[in-house]
Amino acid sequence: MPDARRGWALVGVVSLVAFLIRLWHLGYPNKLVFDETYYAKDAWSVLHFGYERTWADNANDLIVRGAIDQMGSSAEFVVHPPLGKLLIGLGEAMFGMTSFGWRIMAVVFGTLLIAATMLLARRLSRSNLVAALAGILLTVDGLEFTMSRLALLDVFQATFLVAAVACLVRDRDAMRSRLAAHLEAAGLADLGGAYGPRLWWRPWRLASGVLFGCSIATKWNTVYALAAFGVLTLAWDIGARRLAGARRPALPGLFRDGLPAFLQLVPVALLAYLASWLPWLTSTGGWDRQWAVENPDAPLARHLPHALASLIAFHREIYQFHTGSYINHATHPYAAGPWGWLILMRPLGLDAVNGITPGTDGCPPGGENCLRVMTTLGTPLLWWGAAAALVAAILLWIGLRDPRFSVPVVGALAMWLPWFLYTERPLFFFYAICIVPFTVTALAMCLGKIIGPADGGWRRVVGATIVGVYVALVILNFAWFWPIYTDGLLTWSRWWARMWFTSWV
Repeated sequence: MPDARRGWALVGVVSLVAFLIRLWHLGYPNKLVFDETYYAKDAWSVLHFGYERTWADNANDLIVRGAIDQMGSSAEFVVHPPLGKLLIGLGEAMFGMTSFGWRIMAVVFGTLLIAATMLLARRLSRSNLVAALAGILLTVDGLEFTMSRLALLDVFQATFLVAAVACLVRDRDAMRSRLAAHLEAAGLADLGGAYGPRLWWRPWRLASGVLFGCSIATKWNTVYALAAFGVLTLAWDIGARRLAGARRPALPGLFRDGLPAFLQLVPVALLAYLASWLPWLTSTGGWDRQWAVENPDAPLARHLPHALASLIAFHREIYQFHTGSYINHATHPYAAGPWGWLILMRPLGLDAVNGITPGTDGCPPGGENCLRVMTTLGTPLLWWGAAAALVAAILLWIGLRDPRFSVPVVGALAMWLPWFLYTERPLFFFYAICIVPFTVTALAMCLGKIIGPADGGWRRVVGATIVGVYVALVILNFAWFWPIYTDGLLTWSRWWARMWFTSWV
């Protein structure tokens, strides 16, 4: 590993810059934007009652005026687990039911997402430079930026996910170190065909299980990443034993390493997930909370504690919502299929104030009309480069057998490909917030290859120049789109200059 102090200093500097630019004018616009209408209010009710409650029909307008006592007394049906809302509620507890209050924790976790991505890239590449590239690029990504400034759930999910993967990679290195230490202590050159020591105490993998559970407790689809990385961590263990001289370690590895891996990831993740439901479980008024009492003859109610039976019944309703006929027949003007996410086919418009006449709301007098918009558009030069890097990473991993690229490839594909199973329902580009940390990591690692080794001479100078120009262009590209990330004022012609494709409108 490279110098730790320099690495942590880079993480600190990049994270601080990312935090400050995300904090800028955080309370604007002073209204509930897009799905904040659900999560900001759900967070407030969970904070005070442990479960989501209904709100008055005109609550949004009244809340921004300071009249926050618009909550009803009945439970609201919700379709996502509570952890993200609990975190949003933490910000509201500190700063009140205001636009700043319901967004501040997204800023914190958006910054932590950048830090976690840097630590992941550093450990994979063994390079502080590559880590810095990953952090800088993710800092100036338009999707990560906008999602870090809104009270939506996805940035919390992505942060826990990347942190879980980083812990799993740290566990991989720790396992290899312990295996090498075993050989050294025994005075052996290799295992000589034996399977080797039992390495069942894996605190980094336990931490990964907790973090995977937290990510699933924000949004369910992280379960695909848990499954994919569960297989990958077992492959790492078997590969390490084979490298150390074990003969045919695959079959015994399925039990001797596979069973501990399963127990340290899946049940631990399940416990962390269930812990997020404690406020609901300890309440009496949550949606379906009294289901077991009201259905005493149901098998679940007869064989399980009432609280757990009711929770399972609630989950059944949530799953039916996500896969049922209602959602599969729904439409949305900003629906975007996953096939176009990586190339920015259809970004999501979050907020728009159209038809601002000259001389009003800052619109220059005597000219054309203005507008204010907020769009979740990834920084184009970054996303297109990252899509190409993902293809290169697949080739480098499978074709050239460079195992470092397995992590960004598995992470990106695990959080992208499963969405193709659900294309009958409306899907949105901002779901890709869980993909971009991995594609950016792949991009940073590919840029590191372009730069070359430290003793590369003129080749390194040329490579560093190419990479420096590219990073500078990405930063300028982010600055160009800044107004549409922040609800900035634009004339119509200046807004159209930023709509490079008709599918972006």
